[in-house]
Amino acid sequence: MKLLGRNKDEGEPTAAPTAEPDPPEMSAPAGTTAPKGRPTPKRSSSSRRRGPVAPAPTTVSEARKRRKEMRRTMTRAERRDAKQQQRTAMAHRRERMLAGEEAFLLPRDQGPVRRYVRDLVDSRRSVLGLFMPSAMFLIFVMLGLPPRLQYLISMFMLVFMTAMAIDAVVLARKVKAAVDEKFPGNTETRFKLGLYAIGRATQLRRMRIPRPQVDRGATVG
Repeated sequence: MKLLGRNKDEGEPTAAPTAEPDPPEMSAPAGTTAPKGRPTPKRSSSSRRRGPVAPAPTTVSEARKRRKEMRRTMTRAERRDAKQQQRTAMAHRRERMLAGEEAFLLPRDQGPVRRYVRDLVDSRRSVLGLFMPSAMFLIFVMLGLPPRLQYLISMFMLVFMTAMAIDAVVLARKVKAAVDEKFPGNTETRFKLGLYAIGRATQLRRMRIPRPQVDRGATVG
């Protein structure tokens, strides 16, 4: 309906156009690219996918198999560097083991009782220390000697072996008595301690592992 006092060509007033509100921004899901014109959302470190970590090898064969698989993907220079690092690590462990550090010793040598037994053996002069030299002498000398000399050397070696057997029994008894006195709560048997002491005593002093920590004739408390 037209109102009075207005020209016919004037139309009804139209409402001023209003700006439509922008639609709410939708956050892009994690792992997707944001739409154009919007900043790319940062990925959190927790949302990154990481591959499973292989457990440590439990046996020597499994560790050897893994090393072979790693060598297949390594270059020649990387293999050379890996071998050098392995040699350095082995030399480091051997030197620490020879020095008698507890963390690098074999299980048979670990513990204060075994250390005490080693000190007792290393501080003592015994006939058992001549076992290896006499065995080597017997092997090389008996080959080219006449039968009569072979018989005489055999008799001498028999007496010498008897003396070593007596020395072994005396050493085992002495070690067990000293260990029982110093470590009253020790549970190791005389057989184990005696066998450990005899085995170390039959080796040359310079070849014993770990190295002797006391001098010959020293008093071990």
